[in-house]
Amino acid sequence: MMKGKAGWLASALVLGAGALGVGAQPLAARDVIAAFDYLGYESMENQAAVPEGAYRNPVIPGFHPDPSIVRVGDDFYAVTSTFSWFPGLPILYSTDLVNWRLIGNAIDRPTQLDFSGLGTNRGLFAPAIEHHDGQFWIVNTCIECGGNFVITASDPAGPWSDPMWLDFGGIDPSLFFHDDGTAWIVYNDAPPGEPRYEGHRALWLQQFDAENMQVMPGRTLLVDGGVDPSKNPIWAEGPHIYKVGDWYYLLTAEGGTADQHSQTIYRSRALKGPYTPGPFNPILTQRDMAADRPDRVEATGHADIVKLDDGTWWGVFLATRPFTAQSTLMGRETFLLPLEWKDGWPRFLDRGEAVPMVAAKPKLPASSGSDWQMWRDEFDGALSDEWIGLRTPGQENLASVEAGELRLVAGPAAAGSLGKPAFIGRRLRHHKAEFTTSLTFAPQRSGDFAGLLAFMDEHHFLAAGKERGRLVVRLRTSADQGTSGVVVAQQPLAAEGPIELKLALDGGSARVFWRERVQGQGQGLWQPVGEPINVEPLASVYAGLFTGMVVGPYAFSPG
Repeated sequence: MMKGKAGWLASALVLGAGALGVGAQPLAARDVIAAFDYLGYESMENQAAVPEGAYRNPVIPGFHPDPSIVRVGDDFYAVTSTFSWFPGLPILYSTDLVNWRLIGNAIDRPTQLDFSGLGTNRGLFAPAIEHHDGQFWIVNTCIECGGNFVITASDPAGPWSDPMWLDFGGIDPSLFFHDDGTAWIVYNDAPPGEPRYEGHRALWLQQFDAENMQVMPGRTLLVDGGVDPSKNPIWAEGPHIYKVGDWYYLLTAEGGTADQHSQTIYRSRALKGPYTPGPFNPILTQRDMAADRPDRVEATGHADIVKLDDGTWWGVFLATRPFTAQSTLMGRETFLLPLEWKDGWPRFLDRGEAVPMVAAKPKLPASSGSDWQMWRDEFDGALSDEWIGLRTPGQENLASVEAGELRLVAGPAAAGSLGKPAFIGRRLRHHKAEFTTSLTFAPQRSGDFAGLLAFMDEHHFLAAGKERGRLVVRLRTSADQGTSGVVVAQQPLAAEGPIELKLALDGGSARVFWRERVQGQGQGLWQPVGEPINVEPLASVYAGLFTGMVVGPYAFSPG
């Protein structure tokens, strides 16, 4: 689903209303405008071709955590978390579970939810998607912006309904439609009584009235703590229930979302339990693996599973690909693996078995996917739903697509603030990659800035671009630094015309380059701005673990 100038871009890059410090003068009337002629992305990794009949993990690379999946006939749909990014809750489509493409976002109207003033790690956590009676359902939690809600759509590409708020606490809800016609929500909440330790959680079941969009009174405790309560298991979360034969299976994560993350399984003869943990738990984890193993994958968990017509089961789950220790700029990504059933219990991997980066793919019809290796947007038409911005739009436009350019009005919200920056970007999907753009910008006053922003959260980002009389690179790695970051590289800039910028990322290192852009002539050589910059402190492990890096055009003016 594509949206043009009258769609989400026309309203998305706007600053929130008075509570965010907007003055009386409309921002559209400001005279500090940055024009971007294109934005390009290219992976610089040398990957061997995948053999025939195989696929490569992750199947949805770059900042796609908490995946949930549903099968509808021959089609598969997935949704992942987006926190306080807008539009939110991307809906991805596939026929083979391997090649995915974005078809829309479930939260794509400012009237649906309000993320104004929220930190990047708040907002939409762990959506779960289902299909029942010809309708798609997503149940989700908006942290610090309303609580638990459900939305529906007849077409997964949208439009999705406005949220219907649900009266229960906790997070990570998922829907289970029983074959007897009832509907249920299973979720993570505080345990009964006082928690015994930090991270002590419980899993609860509550009936859902799907006609009136409300939960029914009363709830049932399914799991208190985790698989082995004597070990004080932490953060039982992300639960899903499936009925397989005469058994109800409860699939849930445990161990926290960092390197101790895992996936566990329980089953019961009755929906309300009691649920017994399987004899082999966890059924997925990498926490006991050697740190020096090749193609290291960490933080595996938060899975959702589907059955194919051939009787095989497959699951999607989140994991990370660190370039060192637990550090990655891409955040948590979506991986795919088959499940093996042994004595009535499913498992993803045996103990000590590494997540394969290349594996045999499902026996399904081939699907057209997305080229995440290389793309270039010339801003000559509608922007795709791959573009996202920070927080919910307000009333005053900061951006437009006109005459083959993306034009940003340099707003007063800095990248490190909780306002609505003039910023739009796309996900980083490779450890080694380059973003390039062409910028036309005439700074009017001290502090005016335009260029590329590589954003993890409001306390962790890199901004490279043009200020008055100079090129500058700013880095922010902690909350006690200024909201525009600290200057880590700079050089005088005499050129007043268009320039091209390149941000080259390689694991924990970044380099910034520039050159003059002269139409109709061969371009000059790229010139570095300063030396390589250590960006490992921007890794998601230092920024709340939830998000991944988003890179794109950004403009700022202190006013």
